[in-house]
Amino acid sequence: MEQRTLGRTGRQVGTVGLGAWQLGADWGQVTEDDAVATLSAAVEAGVTFIDTADVYGDGRSEQIVGRFAKGRPELTVATKMGRRMDQVPSNYVMSNFRAWNERSRRNLGVDTIDLVQLHCPPTPVYSTDAVFDALDTLVAERKIAAYGVSVETCEEALTAIARPGVASVQIILNAFRLKPLERVLPAARAAGVGIIARVPLASGLLSGRYDEHTTFAPDDHRTYNRHGESFDVGETFSGVDFATGLEAVRRLAPLVPPGATMAQFALRWILDQEGVSVVIPGARNPAQAAANASAAALPPLDAAVLKAVQDVYDELIRPQVHHRW
Repeated sequence: MEQRTLGRTGRQVGTVGLGAWQLGADWGQVTEDDAVATLSAAVEAGVTFIDTADVYGDGRSEQIVGRFAKGRPELTVATKMGRRMDQVPSNYVMSNFRAWNERSRRNLGVDTIDLVQLHCPPTPVYSTDAVFDALDTLVAERKIAAYGVSVETCEEALTAIARPGVASVQIILNAFRLKPLERVLPAARAAGVGIIARVPLASGLLSGRYDEHTTFAPDDHRTYNRHGESFDVGETFSGVDFATGLEAVRRLAPLVPPGATMAQFALRWILDQEGVSVVIPGARNPAQAAANASAAALPPLDAAVLKAVQDVYDELIRPQVHHRW
């Protein structure tokens, strides 16, 4: 698998990583055996970057990933912190950072975490010097090797990129979320900040496996968060109305190269965007993990295909999401 530098971490990572949200919670039940099998399949397929968070299953995902990664120094494990308390700027202080970091290091079974990201904090946090001074302190103490941010909006990403200590920015980027291409990716390239592309398949819409009759389990966020009832609606189907997303996928389907799946096509599109370090699709089973990783082997998409993706976005998706994030 092609390797790219993950921004200011200086680490080399495979271009397709693994998002471990599914291994914790909010996507229906995944047993620990299935989670370990999924991780194994991903690594066997060339994945070297795993992204988790302290809130996924209230630490379950971190614990599973930590046990799996033990003795595998070639893996880069990133986690996130900040969403286990009320989302108010006053909670983003050194005492809480230390407590959250200690819990994550214990869950992961490490002394130093490769990368810690603020987990979509309130917008004022990105402009608070004390927040980043505290993160710098954790780096100096070797509690974390590097830090980044996971953002909801392009403006938040741009504010973070301007911070000299920010190593990476995690942002929603997929064929239904093109706004980051305008300013965020160019700014990150200029600053040497890594871009971690999350929600790459728009919560599965871009897998091409769903239709109007598809239903999801009650404990799946695609059931309970369609209108932002529990967290930012942009995290569920990238904020796109389900029916609109299905129509967009039908229009994109003829663009999929022979022998590839819609999901692999969607991941390849992301990898073709200059400035992306790694894309982190989730997976619920080994077959999905291996298939996602193989997207890195597809040849780059040609200009006509990229233009066609843009056209579908402009007609169907842009009116719903472009002004919001």
